Amino acid sequence: MTTTSTPGLDRYAVAGNPVAHSQSPRIHALFAQQTGQELSYERLLCPLDAFASTVQAFAAAGGCGCNVTVPFKFEAHALAARLSQRAQLAGAVNTLRFDAAQDGGWYGDNTDGAGLVRDIQANAGRQLAGQRVLLLGAGGASAGVLGSLIAAKPTEICLANRSLDKAQAIVAAHLAWAEQHGVRLHASELGSCGSGFDVLINGTSASLAGAGVPVAPSVLAPGALALDMMYGPAAAPFLDWARQHGAEPRDGLGMLVEQAAEAFAVWRGITPDTSAILASLRADTAAR
Repeated sequence: MTTTSTPGLDRYAVAGNPVAHSQSPRIHALFAQQTGQELSYERLLCPLDAFASTVQAFAAAGGCGCNVTVPFKFEAHALAARLSQRAQLAGAVNTLRFDAAQDGGWYGDNTDGAGLVRDIQANAGRQLAGQRVLLLGAGGASAGVLGSLIAAKPTEICLANRSLDKAQAIVAAHLAWAEQHGVRLHASELGSCGSGFDVLINGTSASLAGAGVPVAPSVLAPGALALDMMYGPAAAPFLDWARQHGAEPRDGLGMLVEQAAEAFAVWRGITPDTSAILASLRADTAAR
């Protein structure tokens, strides 16, 4: 199922399940207006057992590319004939460009990590170098950001997950990258990840499912930054928990805008300015 689009325009979409809440159509419409690009951007609801066929049908109907959100980022990786370095490292894709076969086939990228790091450092004003980072979850969201977090050179990154083996697999894929950047990277179960982290990033599906925060407050150092990759009502319980325990709460809206700008550049060859657009979205959120 897609939203309506304007005939004749280059078509893009956000593909996932759910997608009704997504701010991506508005963000990309603002990017297009700012940069003078003519395009349409839709929501593409993919059945849980039919992601590939739904996206392929969208491409066959004239789509030029799509963003990919939960829970399909690993599946999107398999659809790409060519992958960026960061998508190869992540093993997950959040941006597809439907290049023709004669041009090498579909191109897959992962802009999540670049968007997250830029939001933390440029928008939240928190430098990651030398910090201790706890990343929760071993799904496509965490896999997509880990490489960029490592490149920012924190002292330590702990990837914690309910199933330890999944976290260990992602850590194993990133160990050489972590060694290259002088970062101590390790996996842990949620209940034994340690304490006193400077930055906590929630990449689990707990917020989306309405579940509680899956770690103890002791994981937070005084004044820590606690960021949920979700935004809107889904992130509210995590943000409330962070405030209650002395952390600086931050939702994923800034990450969403920053990674969208990276995706826009992959598709259109131009990087939009994000500051005014993020401020506008924040103002709208505060007014509700």
